[in-house]
Amino acid sequence: MRVLVIEDEKRVAGFMRRSLSEAGYAVDCAYDGEEGLHFAQTTIYDVIILDLMLPKRDGLSLLKSLREGGGAAPVLAVTAKGTVRDRVTGLNSGCDDYLVKPFSIAELIARVRALLRRGSPQTATLHIGDLVLDTTAHRVTRAGRPIELTPKEFALLEYLMRNAGQVLTKTMIEQHVWNYDFDSGTNLVEVHLSHLRAKIDQGLHPPLIETVRGVGYLLKEVPAASPCESHRRISASG
Repeated sequence: MRVLVIEDEKRVAGFMRRSLSEAGYAVDCAYDGEEGLHFAQTTIYDVIILDLMLPKRDGLSLLKSLREGGGAAPVLAVTAKGTVRDRVTGLNSGCDDYLVKPFSIAELIARVRALLRRGSPQTATLHIGDLVLDTTAHRVTRAGRPIELTPKEFALLEYLMRNAGQVLTKTMIEQHVWNYDFDSGTNLVEVHLSHLRAKIDQGLHPPLIETVRGVGYLLKEVPAASPCESHRRISASG
């Protein structure tokens, strides 16, 4: 999942970026309203975290331009102005949620996750065959067995599962799972996919992650396994 943080206080922006990155999100930061609007209009984001008091263009003006241009990404307003009137104004202007400074990073991440779940077709638990990814508990299992993933591997698998059956190019994966600072000349995408395939597919049938030569990668669409089928697979392999 990719998040845009629009915050002029670089220390606060850096803190949010670091914390969200540790939670597995790809995070871009903009430090004024004009830069933030440019990012939001040129890149697809799953959530935008918007400070309402910004230089060059204030947050509500930015949000108005974004919504008028068809931008539908959920927006979490973050501001020091916490009166009821301020919150009502923000929500009526198109914000989807409102967080008053100072706040805990745990609450910030919880609100981001809530916005992701709220927006259809985002769901908290994804099923592909006997592979299950729980975004709330940050847990992955296959055939009932837990699979340990790094935050970036988890984000990559979630992106593949939400787009099961579709070929995703390397560029699409870079843009969604990594951020603007990512060096597209590296082989990190291939390395992460190789590690993910080893954890998800090795010794299990059917293999789910497929390389489409010269195009990209896809996660095969297969029916979700029933509890009985998963139990039989575990018994057979055990």
